[in-house]
Parts: sequence; structure tokens; C-alpha cells
Amino acid sequence: MTNTTIIEMKKVLDLQKQLHVQEGPPSAQLRKDRIDRCISMVKKYQNEIISALQEDFGNRDPVMSIATEVMSAIGPLEHAKKNLVKWMKPEKRKAEIAPLGPLLSLMGARARIEYQPMGTVGCISPWNFPVNLVLAPMGGILAAGNRVMVKPSEITPATSEVMKTMFEEYFDEVEIAVFTGDAEVGAAFSSLPFDHMLFTGGTAIAKHVMKAASENLVPLTLELGGKSPVILGKDSDIAGAAVRVMQGKTMNAGQICLAPDYALVPKEKISEFVEESVSAVSTMYPSLKDNEDYTSIINEKHFDRIQSYLKDAKDKGAEIVEINPSEEDFSQQPHYKIPPTLVLNPTEDMKLMQEEIFGPVLPIKSYENVEDSVNYVNAKDRPLGLYYFGNNKKEQDYVLKHTTSGGVTVNDVISHITMEDLPFGGVGPSGMGSYHGYDGFKEFSHAKSIYKQVKLNLNKFAGLVPPYKSKADKASASS
Repeated sequence: MTNTTIIEMKKVLDLQKQLHVQEGPPSAQLRKDRIDRCISMVKKYQNEIISALQEDFGNRDPVMSIATEVMSAIGPLEHAKKNLVKWMKPEKRKAEIAPLGPLLSLMGARARIEYQPMGTVGCISPWNFPVNLVLAPMGGILAAGNRVMVKPSEITPATSEVMKTMFEEYFDEVEIAVFTGDAEVGAAFSSLPFDHMLFTGGTAIAKHVMKAASENLVPLTLELGGKSPVILGKDSDIAGAAVRVMQGKTMNAGQICLAPDYALVPKEKISEFVEESVSAVSTMYPSLKDNEDYTSIINEKHFDRIQSYLKDAKDKGAEIVEINPSEEDFSQQPHYKIPPTLVLNPTEDMKLMQEEIFGPVLPIKSYENVEDSVNYVNAKDRPLGLYYFGNNKKEQDYVLKHTTSGGVTVNDVISHITMEDLPFGGVGPSGMGSYHGYDGFKEFSHAKSIYKQVKLNLNKFAGLVPPYKSKADKASASS
């Protein structure tokens, strides 16, 4: 089956590329039609999507699934459809050259950029938001006029099959094709000579994807993750901040690339933040074990990984605060649930301070002054997100100007990803490239520079056409 899938992938890519050349860039009407089909598809299959997610996760909060997998996919698609005609228009640039300056334009020179489809975009999607992270970037990909091949995660097989079914109903494979399969299929997919490739997932896998893509010089958009910090300012509303941080940390049980990974809290406010965090979680989840609002860890492997982080931290002296409002016994359970857990006094030799946690565990570190918190963040890899809480404008500006992250949300967590008019992407180890809105359209387009020259031969006028010297000058030079 694997070999058959790999052969089929190569066949479909060849066909998509062939038709891209033969048919040329699709019209705005066709691009809108493809986006409309995606929207209709998601609406029709939303119940099947929610059920498949429930099956893959064991327990996945259905309300959050509708918000994050259905509505958050439709929004970017609708935004792209509304704006794509405007995005497609050629972009005028100044036609200037020293020493003529604006005179060149007056003489008839013209310069512009036209955005062309790349061709076929390969999309490798992860398991944590398996529908959203295919459909949300699809807005920019389709608005730019591309065809698409998708490799969804094998870790969420039920959801991947639903996606394959719905795409096959609404699209011919020459427009959008979905290929399910194991890691071997994924490796073969990443080595195909796409015109562009989008990978969303972990940094370790991204290195393999990037290496495979390099064999064909395929340009990449990498949406990764990392350890996104929370910095609580000296004047922050601790109770309000705790609610928002724990909302973000418990959403999808922390299995979010933008989840707050650790919190930096003023030393004198640690106890208050812990108390308010316990209170916030207890209010949201009076019980956890059989509560459908609280999502499970995706599988046993990831469950064991997070538990090993907690054991390592405890063995090395950290204080563990498990937030378990109903004092339920999690040693026997039908799903892989882990209660929200705070880790106090973490040290740098602990695994949870070295690896992205991707679970409902929040280390909390204290700091004396804001410069210390900024220095700590800067000593680590640049994160996908950074979150600052506080109302001191001077302190806020200091944090924002002296740290580098993919994006920032002030006085909340994760929310900047919901802004379709802001580019979403990482920096360095947290990713490269970005999408959303117009930035996504440009990311998945080729910006072709076009210059129209004036009638006057400027090179000849400037003496840059041979012979460079007159015969008399050459004669005198030889003597």
C-alpha cells in the first residue's frame, strides 16, 4: 500500500504541474469557486470532523473543536475570497535609476510586480489541529492560484480519512489531492519536487523535511513551535492574567504550538499567581476525568513523555502543584488525561525547561526585575509566541523591543493568531515564512518583477555600448 501511494503521489504531482503550465494562472472566478467549495465542504462535514477528532483523541472538547477546527478554518477562507481580487492586482513600483531619478518615468519607463501562482504547494499538517492547519492556510494558497497536495498526520487517522473523503467529494485530484499514510509516506511526500511546501509540526521533524526539500531546492514555509514565554509585568492584574494563561494552557490540553510554555512572574507575586491559577482551573473544570470539556493527551507515547518530564522535575527538586479540583484518581482512566499542573522552582537541567512541553504543564519561574526576564527569554531559542501582561507602557515597550518572537499578544495568550490581517509565523527555530491574509497570498505567490524600458537606448546614451572610445582616443592611447 505504501509503495502504491508513493507512486500515485508522483503521478498526481506530475499531472498538476503539467496542467499548471497548460492552463496558466486560474481566473479570480475559479479561485473563488475553489475557496467556496472548501467552505461548503467544511460546513457539510463538520459533524464527521468533530466525531473523528473525538475518536482520535479519546476525548476532545467538542465546543472547542467547532471553534478551532470548523469556524477557525472558515474565517480565513472567507477573508481570502473577499480580498483576492484586490490582492491579485499588479503592484506599481517606482521606475527610477541614478542619475535620472523620476525623469525615467516621465520618459515612459514603468515598473510593477505581478503575483503569479507557484504551481503545486505541498502541505504537511500536524495532529494537534489537523483540520484547521490544512484549511486555514488554504485560503492564501488557493487565493494565490495554486494547486495543492496534502499529507495529513498518521497520528489522527480517523480525522485524516474524513479529510480525504471530503476533499475527494469536492475536488478533482488535479486541484487538491490528499494522501494518507505512515511516516514512510510522509518522508516520500517531503522529498517530492513541489513548487513550494508548507510544513506545520515539530522542529526535529522539520529538519528532516528541510533536508529533503533541499534536494529539489523547494522553498519552504515552516510553522514550528518552541517554548513560548509569559512575562507578567510588575503592575499586572495577577488574577486576570492567571485566568487567561490557564485558559490558553488547558485549551486542547496544552497541545498547541502557541501554548504558553513557561511563566516568568515577579518574585513577590508567585504565591498569588499560583493561587489564582488553581482558582481559574477549578472554575473552568470542577472535574476532569469524565469531563468532555477537558481534552485528552493524543496518545500513550505523548502521555508518557509528559509524565517523564514531571517525574524528572520532581526528582530534581521542583515543587509540583497538581490542579485536581475533585481529587480524582487518574491512575485508572479510559483516556490519557493529565490534570493541569504547575511546576515551581524549575531548574535549567530539567527536561521540561529544555523541551517544548506540548501538554497541560506550566513551569513558573520568579524574577527580580524585568531586565532579568528579558535576558532569560533571550538566552533561549526564539519562540513562536511571546505574551506580556501589564499596563506599564515603558515596561511593555522594553519587553517588546528587546525580545524577538514570531508574534506577540499583550494581556492575553495565543490571540494574535486569530487576527487574519496579521502574518502568522515563527523566527529561527520556531519557523520561517508566514501566512494569513495578504501575507499568506504573497507567501504562496511568486512576485515577478516587470520593467518596461523607454524607447531611448539609455546604455548607448550613457556611453556604455562598445566601442567605448573613439578611434582617435584609441590611437593616442597606443602611442
